[in-house]
Amino acid sequence: MIHMVKLCVGISSVEELESYRHERAHWWGADYGEDVHVHRTRMTPKRGDEMDGKASIYWVIAGSIGCRQKILRFGSHTSEEGINYCDLILDPEIVRTVPYPKRPFQGWRYLRPEDAPPDLGVGANNDSDNSMEIAAELARMGLI
Repeated sequence: MIHMVKLCVGISSVEELESYRHERAHWWGADYGEDVHVHRTRMTPKRGDEMDGKASIYWVIAGSIGCRQKILRFGSHTSEEGINYCDLILDPEIVRTVPYPKRPFQGWRYLRPEDAPPDLGVGANNDSDNSMEIAAELARMGLI
């Protein structure tokens, strides 16, 4: 199994991603008849068979991996202009992770499970405490 890392372009926080994900699939007409999120990309992952139903996509938001979504499966779409796309069909649950600094890149990168940041514990979605900042600082120091 291998995971995927992708920049979440135009999104500044996990909260913004949560509010935005459901709308985006409807803009493309990507209706898979179930409660899923869809991310459409031009290229199909060469290692998709290793991820299908087993892996997650880790989102880089504002310079750090901040959350992940389980990849349920891949779909395909051809536009009216004849352009082929790959739909990443994702679980709607967005799981916050320990923030892990990541520089900008194009496309996506693969991520080995042992290199993936761990999920934050229950209650970590509450930004009223300093847990996110502390976790980010520990990750920068290489302690987690």
